[in-house]
Amino acid sequence: MSKKQFVGTWKLVSAEAQRADGKVLSIYGERPRGVIMYDAVGNVSVNLMRSDRPTFSVADKAKSTLEEAKSAIETYEAYFGTYEVDEAQGRVIHHAEGSLLPNWTGSEQIRFYEFSNDHLILSTSEVPYSGTTVMGKLVWKRIA
Repeated sequence: MSKKQFVGTWKLVSAEAQRADGKVLSIYGERPRGVIMYDAVGNVSVNLMRSDRPTFSVADKAKSTLEEAKSAIETYEAYFGTYEVDEAQGRVIHHAEGSLLPNWTGSEQIRFYEFSNDHLILSTSEVPYSGTTVMGKLVWKRIA
């Protein structure tokens, strides 16, 4: 798979995380929303969220409550940077230049990929989540 197959805009179809005991978690809810964009020169942008995110009590995010801010970060994921395709190992490496989660800034986000018709399936190895580890699986549909 060459970089050309990634280029475009992809809409999130489903997102799930599986614990080691086999339990599947819907981290982004039953109707997750998101978009991932890859361009031809190697840039990537990722945004995903729960569709049922609660709104803040005020329009000024700097005046949100701690509970509102916590909920906002727990129900949204975003990062941007560059990417490279490792065809030999079937993975795409996102080099995060900036992220909603500060710990990801400057990190490599490695995703195993698979193409199926007009869908891109990205999977993670084990990652920490809520006191345990999970393996994530995101299914994207090409829209442009």
